[in-house]
Amino acid sequence: MSVRDLKGSGRWWALAGCLLWLAFTFFPLYWVAITSFKSPLGVVGGPTYIPFVDFDPTLTAWSELLSGARGQFYNTFIASTIVGLSASVLATFIGSMAAYALVRFTFEVKLLSGVIFVVVAFGGYLLGRHVLGYGQAISLIFAFVAALALAIGSSRMKLPGPLLGNDDIVFWFVSQRMFPPIVAAFALFLMYTEMGKLGFKLVDTYTGLTFAYVAFSLPIVIWLMRDFFAALPVEVEEAAMVDNVPSWRIFFGIVLPMSKPGLIATFMITLAFVWNEFLFALFLTSSKWQTLPILVAGQNSQRGDEWWSISAAALVAIIPMVVMAGILSRLMRSGLLLGAIK
Repeated sequence: MSVRDLKGSGRWWALAGCLLWLAFTFFPLYWVAITSFKSPLGVVGGPTYIPFVDFDPTLTAWSELLSGARGQFYNTFIASTIVGLSASVLATFIGSMAAYALVRFTFEVKLLSGVIFVVVAFGGYLLGRHVLGYGQAISLIFAFVAALALAIGSSRMKLPGPLLGNDDIVFWFVSQRMFPPIVAAFALFLMYTEMGKLGFKLVDTYTGLTFAYVAFSLPIVIWLMRDFFAALPVEVEEAAMVDNVPSWRIFFGIVLPMSKPGLIATFMITLAFVWNEFLFALFLTSSKWQTLPILVAGQNSQRGDEWWSISAAALVAIIPMVVMAGILSRLMRSGLLLGAIK
């Protein structure tokens, strides 16, 4: 039901409520926009709302931002765009394959194998670091490889204990988002630092930041795409199997085209998460690959927060996401995402 379907006074009350909600939603954007055109005295002198009436607009904040006086704006914008698009595409692609496997195939993971992985990983790291005298990076690599090999080998044996199914694996993926981001960011920074000592520089690099964002985005991609794949008719895939079509061709030639609405929605949601992420960029970059949230947070001086500059930088960071939201809503209205909504 829409406002047009209502009759009488109910229609006008609904319309008034929608307009009120529209004003409530857009007022923060309007406030950021007009603040970016205010002078320092116009910001600290009290609230003003209408340009050319309450205050005289100025382009000081924008000229400082675009000229580089407030940081390397163009490099930061390009870095955010490249990293955001790359991480979103990779996370959507990898997460879609994982989600499809969790929907169409049955997995059984022995809980004891997981315990073996954790014990061998921690024990192997401590053994290599404190007993054998290896460096942190070398100890971590050897411990991980040994733990993974033993966990895979033990999973093929008849071990006691419960079995974990597909739903448990999905819950494990989603539970990764329950951890405080500071835990993962700090751990990644330490790992990247140690890898840098071996000659593999990852701090303040495209590879390091993109890898972190892909790992950060995979749980939400798997969670979303799993529902999309589960809603697809399995009969189409079974008909292809009868014709001896390989599994990889079924996935790329049949499943992905049918899941295009879900892929688009998931990609946009992932891009929004990556675009606005602050903590990983703060820990894992220093200058070259800093993103827009870092630029926005750095718009201050000895006088404190300079809201006119913060508003200009924030508006630049907001506009791409507003455009994405507009595209997504347009696709939904046109019916392209009808399958995703179902």
